[in-house]
Amino acid sequence: MPRESAAARRIRTEEIVRRLAAAHPEAHCALDHRSPLELLVATILSAQCTDARVNLVTPALFARYPAAADYARAPLAELEAAVRSTGFFRNKARALQGLGAALVERHGGEVPRTMDELTRLPGVGRKTANVVLGNAFGRDEGIVVDTHVGRLSRRLGLSRSDDPVRVERDLMKLVPERHWTLWAHLLIAHGREVCRAARPLCGRCVLADLCPSAEP
Repeated sequence: MPRESAAARRIRTEEIVRRLAAAHPEAHCALDHRSPLELLVATILSAQCTDARVNLVTPALFARYPAAADYARAPLAELEAAVRSTGFFRNKARALQGLGAALVERHGGEVPRTMDELTRLPGVGRKTANVVLGNAFGRDEGIVVDTHVGRLSRRLGLSRSDDPVRVERDLMKLVPERHWTLWAHLLIAHGREVCRAARPLCGRCVLADLCPSAEP
């Protein structure tokens, strides 16, 4: 693909969004949740774990701990047992206990709606905050950059970085703001179904003519 200007790259990105939205109309947040708190907890558990595994664990977890205060006062060993199968269960249990306490002490048990307040909570980084803001509150303040989003963004020539923070910064200049939350869902769906890590299915990819990495 010839060298392109920033304006041309933005136009190409908008076309990528249009085609992916048509190809993956079902794309959505894969973590099952019914409230901002449930999504926040599920997202913390999803670190180094599949969404499918998290969704197997959370029904019992949410039933046992329906409020932030429940996580705050839960014995650590009990929390560890509840989330053991998600991996790194000791760190995650401590994060959930600290999260519950912080939500009760600072926010009356409610999940805050700003990036600054969310990222001050235990176990919550910018990626997790973006998930919650976009999917629980409908606020497009940033772009979630997970493994799929980073990999596809590099393949598509939209970022050269391996650093999620820099990838997000690059994407925010290209993806229309109204699509920031949707973008992650689209790339995750496309990465799982078509643009796989080891053997991408370029022959059936709707983005082949827009992708500098596409193979014949």
